Amino acid sequence: MLHVRYGVLFALLMSCCSAGMAAERGIIINEDNSHFFTSRTAEEMTLEGLHRFVDQYAGTEVSHLFLNPNAMRASFKSRTRDTIWELNGQAMPEGVGKRWMDNARLLHERGLDPYAVWIARCREKGIVPWISMRMNDVHDVPDETSYMHSTFWRQHPEYRRVPESQGGWTECALNYALPEVREHAMSFLRELFERYDPDGVELDWMRFGWHFKPGEEAQGAEILTAFMVEVRSLAKQWSEKRGHPILMGARVPADPDAAAGLGMDGVRWAREGLVDMLVPTPFWTSSDFDIPVEVWKARIGSTATPVVIAPGLEYNVRAWPGGAAVANTLESTRGFAAAGWHRGADQIYLFNYMDSETIPVSGSDYRILLEQGLGPEVVNALPRRHIQAFRDTVPSGVPNGVVLPAECRPGVSFRLNIGPKPADGQIIFVAGLAQRDGADSAKFEVTVNGQPCSAQADLADVATIPGAVRAVQFACPLGAVQHGYNEVVLTQTDDGAVQQCLWAEIRVVPAAPVAAAP
Repeated sequence: MLHVRYGVLFALLMSCCSAGMAAERGIIINEDNSHFFTSRTAEEMTLEGLHRFVDQYAGTEVSHLFLNPNAMRASFKSRTRDTIWELNGQAMPEGVGKRWMDNARLLHERGLDPYAVWIARCREKGIVPWISMRMNDVHDVPDETSYMHSTFWRQHPEYRRVPESQGGWTECALNYALPEVREHAMSFLRELFERYDPDGVELDWMRFGWHFKPGEEAQGAEILTAFMVEVRSLAKQWSEKRGHPILMGARVPADPDAAAGLGMDGVRWAREGLVDMLVPTPFWTSSDFDIPVEVWKARIGSTATPVVIAPGLEYNVRAWPGGAAVANTLESTRGFAAAGWHRGADQIYLFNYMDSETIPVSGSDYRILLEQGLGPEVVNALPRRHIQAFRDTVPSGVPNGVVLPAECRPGVSFRLNIGPKPADGQIIFVAGLAQRDGADSAKFEVTVNGQPCSAQADLADVATIPGAVRAVQFACPLGAVQHGYNEVVLTQTDDGAVQQCLWAEIRVVPAAPVAAAP
């Protein structure tokens, strides 16, 4: 007999292509392997404290919690991996690292497995629980003595992508071309299936997104596909043992060509029935506001079982690689969701949107986000932002979409996807300027899809635009704006010093926005 929660999710999966069903679906939130332990006190390491963590999402628009129990080490007492609180000649951390170790150990000593407790509590509260495994995490690798590193990684530098690396993060990731590396991951997956009873298991290939020797990533696709076949078989075995299906998901690069070029061929995995959900997403460097959901769906085509496409949003926004970062806001989160739904998304996935410290928005805005949700009927009726960013995980030969920074003379063009065009209201183009002589008095003109826009007063507060000393604003004529992509051209018109644009976005302000929840 099918598990009740799976029955609900399966019905959603079967109807994921229906716009009506998509509009009703909630938010996926990924809870990482350290946040709970570092953000709570020792007194909260109790059954009640574990329940409170899940209960904050009960009755909200959060439909799924993806629970991540590992990086290199496990945050529970594992038999196949080092446990976070058991050092092996490594330096004892201070501050949040020590709190992570102490709190995870305290739960174990009290006989509480947080992931088992959370899975059960999710089901009690009507939330779908998944386990999310980080497949190649390399946090803090420049410091070989870090408490986060596993014995396996430290003792086998020959297993790394670049064995002779002097500390480059992705260079120090494990090389999945090696059978020893694949078995290390598979043994932990077997343990997760044996130990826990989730509704789904996600393989997070984007923590971090480089799994083969430089230049050999594309050839690695066959290896990772064979690995996915083995995991799918494992999931089927445990589905039979548990008495309910256990779904499979994967986080992969935002663009299907980039994903295939780095060995994470999500299109093939979907077409061959190896996954039930794909999360096309950036790594962390920046959010990507141009995830081509429609391309993913077109390439996957029809499959025996519908595959959910859930574009993933990150904490950070950067306009170019190495540029200054700024946190997402409620408005930029809504902009991401609005474009995603318009392009055919079945779900919206939030990464690093946990309940404290790691959330990009304030605590009060977090509650608004949870309670209002990100459904199309909500985000299309509220102010939203659509930001020019870039694609942070691509192989050689695949464009990363970098436009900025750019000189404003003779002109710079932006192609921004705003999702659905509002029936009425305001559409404002905003450009942030770098510190240069004459920045405060420089003159510009803007067109959208070839039609002139009208200059407005400068944006009063540039706090959400990193590095900008001035932000010019132009009102776009509603009749010139299109659903989806819009071509905006910014041109400097004065004969003074050439200015540099380091930020661009379109802000959509519907005529009668829905009042925010208190």
